[in-house]
Amino acid sequence: MDKPLTIYGQTLSSRLFIGSALYPSPAVMQQSIEASGAEVVTVSLRRQGTLEAGNDFWQLIKDTGLKVLPNTAGCHSVQEAVTLAKMCREVFQTNWVKLELIGDEYNLQPDPIGLLEATKQLIDDGFEVLPYCTDDLVICQKLVDLGCEVLMPWGAPIGTGKGLLNPYALKTIRERLPNTTLLVDAGLGLPSHAATAMEMGYDAVLLNSAVAQAGDPIAMAKAFSLAVDAGRIAYEAKAMPEKEVAKPSTPTMGMPFWHQQ
Repeated sequence: MDKPLTIYGQTLSSRLFIGSALYPSPAVMQQSIEASGAEVVTVSLRRQGTLEAGNDFWQLIKDTGLKVLPNTAGCHSVQEAVTLAKMCREVFQTNWVKLELIGDEYNLQPDPIGLLEATKQLIDDGFEVLPYCTDDLVICQKLVDLGCEVLMPWGAPIGTGKGLLNPYALKTIRERLPNTTLLVDAGLGLPSHAATAMEMGYDAVLLNSAVAQAGDPIAMAKAFSLAVDAGRIAYEAKAMPEKEVAKPSTPTMGMPFWHQQ
């Protein structure tokens, strides 16, 4: 029996987390989120403009009825990320936070040193941290040691759609941290990327651009939903072992042999 997905004590049915940015319109955003079947939507407080626009957007998110996962997108320092996390907790009334701390402007790679420091401060302050990190095993281990129950290693840099650039690293993290909830976050572009992550044994995936910037976001959201389910079922079913030689699926032993007289 497939064990349920649990995020800091809360059980979820869907293994797809979805973002709320970059959609062509608010209506498309709402319909795409609904089509995805997701139960968790990420929201960036920093990305909102005027107070009125922010309130309107927040109402749209509340109307979805989903669990909100605030994130600290766009932060470049520990203090900036910690301060924004505290603001998110007040606005969204949740201890959950997707901790993003950018270390490089070119590929938006997380700052591993600052991430550890910010994580420690937030956990000490009662936050339930979901850190966005690279696929570095040592950093992941240190985040778990700090008290993180959930990690979100990237598949590829944010918004690239390149998929899983380092499957070996992701598999290693999964194998070495068997009791940690793992989500692949960032870089997924196709439903097949999500299915592959789930086939590896990852517990869920989080994506935004792959749906929001698709030609038909609503259809793509549905496609990702199906891919995540298929990948998880395949993981639970256990794949056949790979072989170096061909083996016919239909045996020849004991079959009748026809010949001309």
